Amino acid sequence: MTIQDQEFVDIATPTGPMRVHRFYPKTDVPRPAVILYSEIFQVTGPIRRLASRLAGEGFEILVPEVYHEYEEPGKVLGYDQAGADRGNFLKFEKPVAAFDSDARALIDWILARSYPWQAVGTWGFCLGGHLAFRAALDPRVAASACFYATDLHTATLGQGKKDDTLARVRETQAELLLIWGRQDPHVPLAGRKAIYDALTAAETHFQWHEFNGAHAFARDEGPRHDAAASRLAFSLALELFQRRLTIPKLS
Repeated sequence: MTIQDQEFVDIATPTGPMRVHRFYPKTDVPRPAVILYSEIFQVTGPIRRLASRLAGEGFEILVPEVYHEYEEPGKVLGYDQAGADRGNFLKFEKPVAAFDSDARALIDWILARSYPWQAVGTWGFCLGGHLAFRAALDPRVAASACFYATDLHTATLGQGKKDDTLARVRETQAELLLIWGRQDPHVPLAGRKAIYDALTAAETHFQWHEFNGAHAFARDEGPRHDAAASRLAFSLALELFQRRLTIPKLS
């Protein structure tokens, strides 16, 4: 399936316009939407390729620039120490309320169109895994795939390093897919156990998969990439979105 992948829209949010990159099949038929949250580096080549892969399966993928208040539109941080330092600074500089208002604005934009589905999906990696999880607190999200979500077990996302994402897990109505790398120092065994226990106690509808991989093993650039594990993890996310997002709402 051929796709359109060089398009963006600027969506109004309470903290200023947010550029959102669009990837979707070249067809007039409406497609269910998935919000793809990037790593701390914003819309990099690996993120664009992941978006293209899922769009090629028949979804509209919307990738917001998560640091739109702090960087000019189109800014991509490098996969180097300077880029990591800037990205990590901004994930603690931006207030959690601003991450939340971004998510609401984008979901509002999706559902305000001629859109025959009742809900959307979220998908994210690293910082984006946490943002995908947090966005799923909105009842309009039906499915969320969260790959090695950082700062979830420590509750340290955003300004002040004091988020309530995991504490509010009972609010989510979405089915969650949690993907982890066992050799990920950012989410060690104790952290993964804390998350698993919280989801279980809340009777959350979730899947849990761990791979023998490092942090960012699904990034198809650099020494951490595990192609086989990435392929399997992607298939799990695809199954989730196909099952939960492709039933149109009743008229």
